[in-house]
Amino acid sequence: MCNLYRMTKPPSEAAAWFDAVEGAGGANFAAEVYPGYTGLVVAQGKVRAMTWGFPLVLKGAKGQPLKPRPVNNARADKLGTGFWRHAFQHRRCLIPLDGWAEAQGPKGRMTRTWLSLPDAPLFAAAGVWRPSDEWGDCYSMVMTQSEGTAAAPVHERMPVLLAPADQARWLSGPAEEALGLCRGWAGPLVIEPTGEPWAKSAAPPPAQQQPGLF
Repeated sequence: MCNLYRMTKPPSEAAAWFDAVEGAGGANFAAEVYPGYTGLVVAQGKVRAMTWGFPLVLKGAKGQPLKPRPVNNARADKLGTGFWRHAFQHRRCLIPLDGWAEAQGPKGRMTRTWLSLPDAPLFAAAGVWRPSDEWGDCYSMVMTQSEGTAAAPVHERMPVLLAPADQARWLSGPAEEALGLCRGWAGPLVIEPTGEPWAKSAAPPPAQQQPGLF
């Protein structure tokens, strides 16, 4: 699953790349996007800033409300279930990125391995979005099995990557057709192991609590 991705291009470049309109008011987002952080999505013809992760409302042992956690990954085989169904049917989006990271190595010493498309300064992962009372508009990245792809040695799951020819079908095609696009990327990938520690000491935003995948 993906709990970190990189988006280093400004909203204006993303808008031009995906033939969209830059949303009003600009967007403030970090180059490295973690669950609960603000990221860019292309939705309804606009490049928009949203929170990465659908809020999952939790309760404590005595029934007291706890801070919701961001469910930042949506499994492709679960898109027809209650948590995701409405967003998948009515609010699909593109997530612009130039790479995503997976953790590799022994526990406590895991490092980042970055994956990207060769010769592609920007590409799109499939996403779904919805409004929320907790964080405003939010989105989640659709994940699928990586078996048989170049990403398989790194992680068993990977984001659903959308070729330019498939992006319009993901955004506005019938749900059955969009579901057919949820497959592992068959093309080559650039895989860059690094010595960067997976966990960094930067304080997470309020929304970032136990990121997850449904």
